[in-house]
Amino acid sequence: MDIICSFRMEATLVANTFIDEYMANASGEYVKVYLYLLRHQQDAVSIEQIADALNHTESDVKRALAYWEKLGALQKKTVSQDGLEQKGDKVREVVAEERQESTASPSGSTALAKRNLYSQEQVNQLAEDEDFTQLLYIAQKYMNKVFTPRECEVFAYLYDGLHMPAELLEYLVEYCVQGGHTSIRYIETVGLNWHERGLCTVEMARAYASGFTKDSFAVMRCFGLTDRKPGDAEKQMIEKWFSAYGFSREVVLEACNRTLEAIHSPSFRYADKILSEWKKAGVRTVRDITLLDEKRQEKKSNRAVKKAVNQFHNFEQRSTDYDAMMLDQVKSWIGQG
Repeated sequence: MDIICSFRMEATLVANTFIDEYMANASGEYVKVYLYLLRHQQDAVSIEQIADALNHTESDVKRALAYWEKLGALQKKTVSQDGLEQKGDKVREVVAEERQESTASPSGSTALAKRNLYSQEQVNQLAEDEDFTQLLYIAQKYMNKVFTPRECEVFAYLYDGLHMPAELLEYLVEYCVQGGHTSIRYIETVGLNWHERGLCTVEMARAYASGFTKDSFAVMRCFGLTDRKPGDAEKQMIEKWFSAYGFSREVVLEACNRTLEAIHSPSFRYADKILSEWKKAGVRTVRDITLLDEKRQEKKSNRAVKKAVNQFHNFEQRSTDYDAMMLDQVKSWIGQG
């Protein structure tokens, strides 16, 4: 029986996905079986060998395999009477680290799911490439870490597989790190996105990335416009909101949300009008907005009460003297009598 281990890691490292999403609900015996398979993913092992090594019964091992296969952590390819065999070249890695960062990147990349990992052998073949070795050195300095084989494979693929220039990849690392993203998953996603968009020089990447600062991306996402970058006029307004006005992201997004509530469509001009009024009113925080809303509501209520009072006092009194009319009526009755 051939299986594919979903969490291939060097030096028997365990992927965070396994720890965070799978391990807690699994029994200790099942976890042992998975870790043993991970350790021997390059070796041909049988169910009997696993049982002996872990002091399990063969039935225990079979149940564990069935459990992990059902969850998708192991993928069974073929079943043979010889038992279990793992082939290293068929092992695929499922990476779920920095999932929020990946989905928050400027654009998802379909190439990420389609590409093949570079092998360690392919990475080693690039050791004599001076540009590549310098790229790894600079990238590690930027990220303040020593790369794992996985991280080297990613850069090897971007550099050699996609033929992205070393200087472009250096800028890619600089751009991501300055934005607070040091995950290799995030860097890989952004790099593939740039490649798909045909960005082949630092100048092109810088021009494209300038429209995707954290603040501008937050605004575009709030407006539901993640399929494009801001236009020139939109970028100027965003820059004004954050730099000239000095508003926090929370305040700007509140204006964007109110824009959608008011006109049911994204409008930078409408949001700009709201923020300009808040600037004049001295708003700095969301709390200030709440207080401003309360004051406006109080003024509105006072105007309504004043209007009602004025309407009462302005009521035109009738000048008819009903007592005199009754007296005249009585007199007429007496005269007729």
